Amino acid sequence: MTDEPLTGQVALVSGATRGGGRGIAVQLGAAGATVYVTGRSTTTSRSPMNRPETTEQTADLVTAAGGHGIAVPTDHLDVAQVRDLVARIDREQQGRLDILVNNVWGGDPLTVWDKPLWEQPLDDGLLLQRQAVHTHIITSWHALPLLVARRRGLVVEVTDGTADQGYRGTFFYDLAKSGVIRAAQAQAGDLRPHGVTAVALTPGFLRSEAMLDHFGVTEDTWRDAITADPYFAMSESPAYLGRAVAALAADPDVSRWNGQSLATWQLAKEYGFTDADGSRPDWGGYFGATQQGDGDDVNPQDYR
Repeated sequence: MTDEPLTGQVALVSGATRGGGRGIAVQLGAAGATVYVTGRSTTTSRSPMNRPETTEQTADLVTAAGGHGIAVPTDHLDVAQVRDLVARIDREQQGRLDILVNNVWGGDPLTVWDKPLWEQPLDDGLLLQRQAVHTHIITSWHALPLLVARRRGLVVEVTDGTADQGYRGTFFYDLAKSGVIRAAQAQAGDLRPHGVTAVALTPGFLRSEAMLDHFGVTEDTWRDAITADPYFAMSESPAYLGRAVAALAADPDVSRWNGQSLATWQLAKEYGFTDADGSRPDWGGYFGATQQGDGDDVNPQDYR
């Protein structure tokens, strides 16, 4: 495999302003792809998330990594904006789209962790479903015909947790994340006859910009936050998730994964990639071990 196995390929990464989406876009760029980067935060306007990261910054990082980043500010709940986005890709890339990554989320401010369904704000819960699930449906509806026309390609639905995971602790969040997994499985069924693969993919404890800010650390000093949350010792950078997507996209036999619910730690073992620091965090193995007995007896370094 070459250092840039995705040279000539075209990707759309929705929700790529920051976090996992940015990590995916940059790593696809590092593998040589042209990457359309979307999100609601720009150099002139912030989304309701009110974060400083922008789509333009992500596109620049894609280009700096070796690919070609193209920022297209898009609200994926706006059908007209998504239609125009896909029409632009169709026009500029002569109908070519190889990789679709549905990563839109935006649900953190809407998630309530300490109340049952009937005590949560209904409007916020329904908006969470629209932002976290309907955005994916709208984007796939418009973009999938480009992949189907070429009878090849990869769809990645980014979620939290795997298909066999139990209740995530709060109704609307659980419904959104499990719904995205089911969306991947359903698309896999529709796409199989057309040579296109669809999967769901989860990171472990993602060390996003917002998570670093939450703990008051930086990417260089993130280990200082382990005392506040021991599980943070197993956190992974967005690059790890990005390398998982890049590995899938470069796999000529990627159809073997069609319809499956995958995880970064699983694919790292399969494809041999590492996180940005050279480690290979196994969140699933570590978390499982802590749940089986006294978590104090589990050494995180045994799972990196």
